[in-house]
Amino acid sequence: MADITRRLGWRHLRGAPTAHVRHHRSGKLAHDGPGLSFWFRSLSAALSEVPVDDRELAMTFHARTVDFQDVTVQATVTYRVSDPAVAAARLDFSIDPDTGIWRGAPLEQLGTLLTETAQQHALDVLARTSLSSALVDGVTAVRERVATGLAAEPRLPATGIEIVAVRVVALRPEPEVERALRTPAREQIQQEADRATYERRAVAVERERTIAENELASQIELARREEQLVEQRGTNTRREAEENAAADKVRAEAEATRSVRLAEAEAARSVKLAEAEADRQVRLADAEAQRTERLSQAEATRTVRLARAEAEAAREVGEARAEAQAAWLRVHGDVDVATLHALTGTRLAENLPHIDSVTISPDVLTGLLSRLGAGERE
Repeated sequence: MADITRRLGWRHLRGAPTAHVRHHRSGKLAHDGPGLSFWFRSLSAALSEVPVDDRELAMTFHARTVDFQDVTVQATVTYRVSDPAVAAARLDFSIDPDTGIWRGAPLEQLGTLLTETAQQHALDVLARTSLSSALVDGVTAVRERVATGLAAEPRLPATGIEIVAVRVVALRPEPEVERALRTPAREQIQQEADRATYERRAVAVERERTIAENELASQIELARREEQLVEQRGTNTRREAEENAAADKVRAEAEATRSVRLAEAEAARSVKLAEAEADRQVRLADAEAQRTERLSQAEATRTVRLARAEAEAAREVGEARAEAQAAWLRVHGDVDVATLHALTGTRLAENLPHIDSVTISPDVLTGLLSRLGAGERE
């Protein structure tokens, strides 16, 4: 689609390289070619834009074979406009001078023309072909016939159309017919599968029989070898018992000899130990007697010394007490009775135990006060 812009009553058109633009001004051709760019007035201009690139047209149509079976044809036709002037004259490729959009539908007209022409040639081929042949060789036959028919169609060059290529994508029958056609092949494939299964089962049975025979032969061989093993085990057990008996006899003789030797050695050791113990006891008794004698002498000497020391100490203590008593009597001989009483009370108080409190009854207090008053009067 061309790009058209407005500037002060003028229009500017800029075309694409794949679009052929024809500009008529007042009935005369002013511009003609692809990829043009020019100014024009919309009131006096007639514009046509013809695409010159290759275009593909996909088509799908139904056809009937000679055996009255419906098939679907899917094809693609590639074409291009080889003569834009003829195409613009035969089809309406005019565009709006303000928007650049086609006023008609020229590509749809071309598509209808090509589809109907290709369908006509394809129907002509398939109408004389059976369904099985159509499914096998129909794609190639239809492609060649459609390509030949479109190349020989006089209307296409008269319209400026050139066919580039024709491709037939698929040719398929109806779903029910297609399933019916697939059934024999499926049945054959299933039969082949069943035959392969049976053969596989037969081979498996044969292999199982071979395996069973091998297992039976193996069991017979194992039984024979087990019998030989039992005989060998009995021989080995008997031989082992004989060897164990001989070994036990040798072991018993050796044990008896060792016991006799140990008893003799133990008796000799006991005699030696008894003699040594007797000598030791004698020596210990002598030593104990000597030690006891020395201890007795030392104890007697110590007792005498302690007695002398105690006697001397007692004599000295008695003399000291006597002197102290005499001195005390001399000191207190000239003191009056009241002072002696006070000293006696003091000495008595020093020797009494700790007293927390003293309770004085009225009778005692009255007697003390009476005696104190009598003393003052004297």
